[in-house]
Amino acid sequence: MKKISIITVTYNCEQTLADTIESINSQTVRDQIEYIIIDGQSKDRTIDIIKKNESDINHWISEPDKGIYDAMNKGLKLASCNWVGFLHADDIFANNHVIENLLNRVDGTNFNATYGNLNYIQAQPPHKIIRNWKSQAFNHKLLKRGWMPPHPTLYIKKELIEELGYFNTDFKISADYDYILRLFSNHQTNSLYIDDTIVNMRLGGVSNNSIKNIIQKSKEDYAVLSSNKVGGIYALFIKNFSKLIQFLKKD
Repeated sequence: MKKISIITVTYNCEQTLADTIESINSQTVRDQIEYIIIDGQSKDRTIDIIKKNESDINHWISEPDKGIYDAMNKGLKLASCNWVGFLHADDIFANNHVIENLLNRVDGTNFNATYGNLNYIQAQPPHKIIRNWKSQAFNHKLLKRGWMPPHPTLYIKKELIEELGYFNTDFKISADYDYILRLFSNHQTNSLYIDDTIVNMRLGGVSNNSIKNIIQKSKEDYAVLSSNKVGGIYALFIKNFSKLIQFLKKD
């Protein structure tokens, strides 16, 4: 029986998607993974790569969407396993045992969310580590300091997702932050921090690829903090300042 659904959202990802699929296929418990790809009707060779690897994909669709969070919601609705998470086309697992270790840590427990650490790496070989995002065990005081775990390392029980609902597509860049605040503000959430590097993520995300997007993300982050009644300017400042510290903690 498959235990974990992993969703990849793509749009014109011909340069990196094959690596992501290989990373999924290299997991030691590959037979326990339901793999889903949601494509936004790519114009490059992404669909060719998907079709070439169709036997390794449980579900895939390619159609227009209203942005990345709309696509992610489609993936959440298709996921059928106990645990659900994302591995996007710029990401690869840190090693072949990530999912096996995760399942071993949560099976038979009351945890309904789990997360770990993440490395931001160069987009091109040798994929040098640029920034190390080391997280920590959760406590509620962290939210007012702008804390969030690395979203690509986050896995949530399907039943908890059904309670929380889906990503708020009114946010174009910060819907993941909004979702995390909703998750960790929920008293039903019982999270496990795994102090291992879970994902290596290539640099080049939308939120940090231009001054305009950085400004928009800051505005959205502030709106997210306010709407979730978690904090304001101070939390936003600490959240952004912590990113600078991570550059000094490369492993």
